[in-house]
Amino acid sequence: MIDPLTASSKLSGAGLEAQSARLRIIAENVANANSTGRTEGADPYTRKTITFKTQLDRALGASSVTVKSIGTDSAPYPVQYDPGNPAADENGMVKMPNVNMLMEMADMREANRSYEANLQMMKQARAMISATIDLLRG
Repeated sequence: MIDPLTASSKLSGAGLEAQSARLRIIAENVANANSTGRTEGADPYTRKTITFKTQLDRALGASSVTVKSIGTDSAPYPVQYDPGNPAADENGMVKMPNVNMLMEMADMREANRSYEANLQMMKQARAMISATIDLLRG
């Protein structure tokens, strides 16, 4: 069994990695929010999703979080009238990405706050380890 301060640092690190991956997926969704297909009737960019899982870390004696999978959203593509677009069908309708910017911004805010909480936890654990070393020195 590892000491609790080191365990909390490692668990916070796992949380940082998970939220960092989540932020990368959100950034990709935002960057492609207007990416339509290149040819007539082609599908546009499909929103990506991320799924997490917990797994028992026996060395730490605690559950840790990891990325389980990166998938795609099955929501339908909204259509928009844009006859000049190369992806427009014979009626001038273009399939747009199924990215909801409001949802992405809310997800980004939540992921950012979770990232900051894990970072703060790591800082506190390191400060406690440093204080313990100072006490042991005398």
